[in-house]
Formats: sequence, structure tokens, C-alpha cells
Amino acid sequence: MTDFVSLPFYDLFHENGHVPGIREKLPSLLTGVRRSILEIGAGSGLITTSIADWTPAEIFALEPSAGMRGMLLSRLNARPELLKRVTVLPCDALSVDLDEPVEAMVMINVLYALDPEYRRRLWPVLATQLEPGGLLVFTWRDGGPPAPSPLEELESCQVGRHTYTVLSEITESDGERCEARYVYRVTENDKVISEEEISGYAYRPVRDVIEAELAGAGFVRADAPDGLLAWRLGLQQF
Repeated sequence: MTDFVSLPFYDLFHENGHVPGIREKLPSLLTGVRRSILEIGAGSGLITTSIADWTPAEIFALEPSAGMRGMLLSRLNARPELLKRVTVLPCDALSVDLDEPVEAMVMINVLYALDPEYRRRLWPVLATQLEPGGLLVFTWRDGGPPAPSPLEELESCQVGRHTYTVLSEITESDGERCEARYVYRVTENDKVISEEEISGYAYRPVRDVIEAELAGAGFVRADAPDGLLAWRLGLQQF
């Protein structure tokens, strides 16, 4: 699995990045979910706390990164009414083993990090942790991986006297995989205060591939807003 995230930058850029769109589109899919939700790749909890606002369900927030879990727990601590309703799971998604199947599963900006072999192993595991007819929803972008591109600025944010800037480049693109390099830079005027580089592979499968994998694991396609894919665990396999 690939993780391109620099922890100090995470909330600064995600809160004004994909998160507002998810908060607009996801609630309608979770209507009627009242008992339990598994969130895979909960990150710092930006979506976790929103899910808790949309539904009364118990939430299992799976996050393998210790740094992210620290941010998530801090966010939950600021919402004491959630401390008994959200369980933070430190395991990898392939190792998840809940006491009983959940009603819904949510994966936001996680699919890109899963290499094909891991992804193919994941769907059957999730099927064992989801109740019959239960919902699986994840973010989706059509079109396969991006073409190679030079290093360019994605976004910047002013915090006091410092400017936090994210830059990225695509160095290689082949099949559903691309190699990306991210630069996380903090500056004051023209002085670089700190800089961190993270490189690795990301994955953007085409729709036919995902549909075949999920159908093979017993999932049936459901309606979802643009930018999301939704699936129900088929009753016929039980």
C-alpha cells in the first residue's frame, strides 16, 4: 500500500480538498444505516466525525498509520459524545475481524493506494465483514492513471508567517499504475523552513476491472452520485 501523506499537511489541504464534496454526496447513501459502519482508512477523522453526525450507527474507524490514529483520537477527544461510539482499529484492512458484520463500509481516497493483488484479496475479506445486502461505497475517478507530468504546485496555505505548499509530479505511468513524487514544503518569505519528499506508486484501475473484481466477490452495483461507487453485498451467496 502507498501513502503519500505528510501528517502536518493533512488537515490543511484535505479539509478544503475532497472532504466538502464527500460531505455533500455521502449522507444520502447512508440513509437508513443505524447500527454499524466500518470506515476503512479513516485518516485523521475528517469524515469519521461527519459520519457520526449523519447516522446514529456505531463506527469502526480502521487506520493502520500510528500518526493518523493520533490525529483521529485527538479529534474524537474534542467530541466527548463520540468516545463511546467510535472504535479505532489499528489493523490492516486484510486483517479486520469484527464481532458481527456491519451494515455499511466506507473507503474515502483509499482505492488509489491499493496495488492490484492487495485489492483483489481485499474484496472477499470485506464480504465476510458486511451483512447481506450491506453497502460498500468508495471514491472513484474514471480514466485510468494520469500521464507523466513535471513537478508543479498543487496548493498552498498561509499559516501565520509560514506558507505550506504541496507540489507533485508523475514520473511514470503504465497500465493502472503511476509513480508519483510529492514535495511538502514550508517557507517563510523566500526561506525554506522544512521540506519533505514522498514517492511511490498509485493505482487507478478502469471501471471494467473493478466491476469484475467486486462481482466475483459477491457484490452487486448500486446507484451513487458522481465521484462515488456503491455496491451491495448480494443475497444470493448466502
